[in-house]
Amino acid sequence: MIYLLALIGLIAVIVLFWKAFGPTTQAPAGKVVGPDDDPEFLWRMNRDSRRSGTDGQDTGKSEPTE
Repeated sequence: MIYLLALIGLIAVIVLFWKAFGPTTQAPAGKVVGPDDDPEFLWRMNRDSRRSGTDGQDTGKSEPTE
């Protein structure tokens, strides 16, 4: 029984040392923003759609390809 308690204690000490001194993961530098959350991207998309005059809607006037 004492060996089982010693084994559990040893495992606990190993885990604590691993958490304290083990390899660390690097956090990304800066905030990562997806294109749908980026205000500049959305502004450019809005500007481009206004320039083309379609406003992002399909007019259905395209010729079918064979």
